[in-house]
Amino acid sequence: MAAISEIIRSESDRTVSFGDYTQKEKKKADNFSHAGNVYKVRTFAEITKLEKNDMFVYESVPGTAVSHFAEDENGVSFTAEGPADAQVTLGLKENTTYRIFIDDNEVGAMSTGISGKLSLSLALTEGEKKVNVRI
Repeated sequence: MAAISEIIRSESDRTVSFGDYTQKEKKKADNFSHAGNVYKVRTFAEITKLEKNDMFVYESVPGTAVSHFAEDENGVSFTAEGPADAQVTLGLKENTTYRIFIDDNEVGAMSTGISGKLSLSLALTEGEKKVNVRI
């Protein structure tokens, strides 16, 4: 899934897929409408970043390709792949504890602070990872 020629796209299951870590130079897509929201994506080998309605949602260093990204009031879920292990930061609810699942295995719980940001590491050199972060 590394190359999404559109940089971001809507999927038939009402999720979005975005990012292309194979790009050597920054690529971006602004004003992408999906399910009543407006998304902005910036992606290339070094970073992938997603904003929704001008609010931070997702960032990975180095860049990743993300498929079937879904969010609701209880958290987010997505599948990520990339050429190297990645640090992923998610924009979630402030001062909330989330349970983190990677490939359906619970790996622990983490709390957000007043910024609502939660960071986790993904071992992407082992292949794509399914991530589920839930209250």
